[in-house]
Amino acid sequence: MPEPLHRLRSDLDFMPSPVEDRPGLLIRDSMGYSDSILIIPPVLVECLSCFDGERTSLDLREILVNITGDLQVGELEAHLVTALTRSGFLEEETFARLKEDRHRTFAESPVREPSHAGTAYPENAAELGSTMAKWMGQDAPPSEHNGGKLIGIAAPHVSPEGGYESYRAAYRLLTPGYKDRTFVILGTSHYGAPEKFGLTRKPYRTPWGDTRTDLALLDELTRTAGSAVGTEDYCHAAEHSIEFQVIFLQWLFGPDIKILPVLCGSYAQSIYLGGKPEANEGVNRFLGTLGDIAAREEDRLLWVLGIDMAHMGSRYGDAFTAIVNRDEMEAVAARDRQRIERVNANDADGFWDLVQQNRDDLKWCGSAPLYTFLKVRPQARGRTENYEQWNIDQESVVTFAGLSFR
Repeated sequence: MPEPLHRLRSDLDFMPSPVEDRPGLLIRDSMGYSDSILIIPPVLVECLSCFDGERTSLDLREILVNITGDLQVGELEAHLVTALTRSGFLEEETFARLKEDRHRTFAESPVREPSHAGTAYPENAAELGSTMAKWMGQDAPPSEHNGGKLIGIAAPHVSPEGGYESYRAAYRLLTPGYKDRTFVILGTSHYGAPEKFGLTRKPYRTPWGDTRTDLALLDELTRTAGSAVGTEDYCHAAEHSIEFQVIFLQWLFGPDIKILPVLCGSYAQSIYLGGKPEANEGVNRFLGTLGDIAAREEDRLLWVLGIDMAHMGSRYGDAFTAIVNRDEMEAVAARDRQRIERVNANDADGFWDLVQQNRDDLKWCGSAPLYTFLKVRPQARGRTENYEQWNIDQESVVTFAGLSFR
């Protein structure tokens, strides 16, 4: 009896190929273990269903025979298996070695190296400055209005090229007087364990230089927040939700800003099984500790949330093509605004009730940082500075906003 084929990794990114003359399904490694990118031709996409840890080479061969109409598919089968294996996309020895090497490299590095410089933004410092000037505009940041003292902002973590208007709407509120604050950055952890919070002592490095980490606060969280905390979480190495906030903060205040970077894992247990996130003992302890820090430190901190909102369309498993502000996306915008209203009112329970509906069929990428902030800063009141939708590809839309909290 043939052995089952190795399972395809669950943490890979899958999306329609953006290459016009190479249609198909693009696969890349979201965790950065492998630098490989594969484009699976449309006719072979069905074959990926065989890499589930249960089906065998016989099942794969049967599909290939049906596709090609040829019994001699051994070479094609071997090529597909070899490509997935060498890329580190299957749960087997090649991937295990890649993972071990990457984790060791991250652990030994004195800094958190930039993972999206050269792709999402320029890796040359001068070019990055020019790009940021375009994204942020030349207008001076406005003075604070009479709505209260600014204590935080929320900005997207989508590619700045697609979401710079919302980044601008949030970050233009940060005047020079905030330079010496510790920026508590609550980022979305796309790949970390649910109900967990990832920390790192490593400075974030960008083309402009290195940040500083508020080690006293990080050590306090590590010491008192319990098992929900993961220190030197490898997810920091690949995650963009904090990195993008860092480049905007450095643009405003210089490279040596002081930060407390926190990756917030999803509150999946609450979304799928019910109850509030803090019903989990580890989450409750972390929220309590971070809330104590917030109350004690007060004006020494400025809160920055790296969040996107709805993810809709073919790329995200929906049975419809999503187009910005059309058809289904009009209803999504209305539901987004309902949630944002609860956030702005600091109605944590009301916000979470909306997230739990239909097990978050809007697929909000940022609900955990938002809920965390609302629980630890219960006096905060928000305002929507900008809301928008972006076609991340021709069939899929991401929504996001710039928010301020006072």
